[in-house]
Amino acid sequence: MNFVKLIGENKILWVAFLSWFIAQAIKVVHTFIKSRRIDFTRFVGSGGMPSSHASFVMGLTTAVGLTHGWDSAYFAICLCFSLVIMYDAAGVRRAVGKQAIILNKMIEDMHHKKEKRLTEKRLKELIGHTPVEVFAGAILGILLANLMI
Repeated sequence: MNFVKLIGENKILWVAFLSWFIAQAIKVVHTFIKSRRIDFTRFVGSGGMPSSHASFVMGLTTAVGLTHGWDSAYFAICLCFSLVIMYDAAGVRRAVGKQAIILNKMIEDMHHKKEKRLTEKRLKELIGHTPVEVFAGAILGILLANLMI
């Protein structure tokens, strides 16, 4: 049980998870403001404003930097992985989302043709982030780490 207690007292971990939680909650509010409907699936979904991936990793990275020093190996490791994750969120995952839009249109067009019926379901289109969404998530994580540590 000492393990559970120690994890519960880990401020760096709390910063990371709270950064993720707040980013996800903001997505629900942002969706409500844009579409005037409450969509709680946005709380667990990927993509959208702000990037919870960026918030999570930059909250972690900033908390590590504040705790262990900006010149520590821990900070360097966290920063490198954070940059890869944020690049992936705005690059690869965004491209996959764009491809899903095109494939969904192709499937829809095939459904309208009577020749051949497709059984494929629609692909998820909101997967990645715009650079602005990634930046906003990163700023959120940095701010929360500075407030909590």
